Amino acid sequence: MQKPIEPATRKAVAAAVIENPFAGQYVDNLDELMTAGETLGQLLGEKAVAALGVSPAQCESYGKAAMVGSNGELEHAAALLHPKLGAPLRKAVEKGAALVPSSKKMGGCGQPLDVPLGHKDAAYVRSHFDGIEIRVADAPRANEILIAVAVTDSGRPLPRVGGLTHEDAIGEDGLR
Repeated sequence: MQKPIEPATRKAVAAAVIENPFAGQYVDNLDELMTAGETLGQLLGEKAVAALGVSPAQCESYGKAAMVGSNGELEHAAALLHPKLGAPLRKAVEKGAALVPSSKKMGGCGQPLDVPLGHKDAAYVRSHFDGIEIRVADAPRANEILIAVAVTDSGRPLPRVGGLTHEDAIGEDGLR
């Protein structure tokens, strides 16, 4: 590349593999996974920020994703990711006014899981539309769920597609 990237774009992912308590069965009440999502949001959010080596306020984007093994269902990933994971993740990165981008899928051992990324305070900051891939060689097995949280300290390197910039974002409504 002819243009140096200053500062370097850095990303960190923290992940966990958990046993799926509802594998192989249909259950109406998914509260157990929702509660686990809250715990994992805090734990993985804090671990990702620590791995990045910056203060929570220095994190600029975030994302979350889950892959359910073959004996589970997509709704199990949704239960982990959506109702309760966001609040503790936002706390881990300080603020987080924007929705946390998310992805969920069914998969098996070693399959890639893409974690979408977006600006933590202003969804319209295009330079932060990005992603990071994670894979775990032996997970998720049929009765497991792989869950991941990612954070960055900047947007894509050398962004040039216009739109709201990080510096101009206000971050009050989660959009701008």
